[in-house]
Amino acid sequence: MTPLRGITLKLCSVTVFVGMASLIKATSDVVPPGEAVFFRSAFAMPVILLWLIARRDLRAGLATRNPLGHFWRGLVGAAAMGFGFAGLGLLPLPEVTAIGYAAPLLTVVFAAMFLGEEVRAFRIATVALGMMGVLVILSPRLTALGAGEIGSTEALGAIVVFVGAVFAALAQVFVRRLVQAERTAAIVFYFSLNATLLSLITLPFGWVWPDPASAAMLVLAGILGGLGQVLLTSSYRYADASVVAPFEYASMLLALGVGYVVFDEVPTLTVLAGAALVVTAGILIIWREHRLGLERARQRKAMTPQG
Repeated sequence: MTPLRGITLKLCSVTVFVGMASLIKATSDVVPPGEAVFFRSAFAMPVILLWLIARRDLRAGLATRNPLGHFWRGLVGAAAMGFGFAGLGLLPLPEVTAIGYAAPLLTVVFAAMFLGEEVRAFRIATVALGMMGVLVILSPRLTALGAGEIGSTEALGAIVVFVGAVFAALAQVFVRRLVQAERTAAIVFYFSLNATLLSLITLPFGWVWPDPASAAMLVLAGILGGLGQVLLTSSYRYADASVVAPFEYASMLLALGVGYVVFDEVPTLTVLAGAALVVTAGILIIWREHRLGLERARQRKAMTPQG
């Protein structure tokens, strides 16, 4: 394990994903979300295939014993992506990022519901804290629901992004099932393939021929999406998840900077306060999981016969 390399790769992946989201947001006035999902997924595939070839893992990336599991993971993952991209066109980038942090909190809930994972009082409390933060972020948007066209649009954006977070959490539940029998290479490859194909379902609903600048940004978004996935996956090869996962929240700082400089977006104190609660809850869950992992490791070592 080389934790510093893992952390560096994680930070690089976070930076790349924020850049990808910024490009999607920049084209949201021109290109509908389903079409953006197509570009994001289709142009990520060459990057992923080159990565698999470089790792000599292409055969593993194409081999699967659970194609239906990959389909369901692709379906909910593509839905999460579509709702998230729709939200980028309706809300400021930092706000979309903050609401998206609900996904790992909801994953805890769904893992207990669908996978039978044990959820103790500490995790219940931290999830409740995080969801309180999400409600703080959402409350101004939802109270503005009837306040004219702008208020209704922003309220719709908040709902859409939160629905995307729900689907993202469900996608993680499917991933947890898949990793029991499937290799990471296959999960990464088939997600991009399925998302590309599933996005074509939205073709009759307003796809456009993008202008050259928008097309270039969409292609670059897809390439960055693939690169971000490669960097993210690679980061876990060099450091434990508990070490690199907290650095996901660096995306908030990046989103604040990009939102201010590129999109002239200034977050409200309510958004910042809610985001702080969500980030705190997420870090507490990661810390707790790390402690439990160390405890289980000590127990296994104590049970191992000596001599």
